[in-house]
Amino acid sequence: MRTYNLFRRKWACHLVCAVAEDCTVPSFIDAGGWEFVGNIKERDSRPIGFDPRAAAEGSRFHGFYLFQSFSMPGSSKLSGPRGPEPRSWALRGA
Repeated sequence: MRTYNLFRRKWACHLVCAVAEDCTVPSFIDAGGWEFVGNIKERDSRPIGFDPRAAAEGSRFHGFYLFQSFSMPGSSKLSGPRGPEPRSWALRGA
């Protein structure tokens, strides 16, 4: 399996872009909207939603692979949502 560098969209934390190590990082990946969150080197460490076949095809044709992930093993950076703090919906007593 190839090694892929992973970039997460800062304000859409489940959107991840995988870029093969031997490919150029796409121009839409910038420090303002994306952050580097690690890489995939082993078959066991791939996040839920990552498809190695689709990643190989996406890298071959486009130079990157976008996928939706809800879990990034071994990365605490992806453990919580990004953006505004969730509102607290407290119940009011009478």
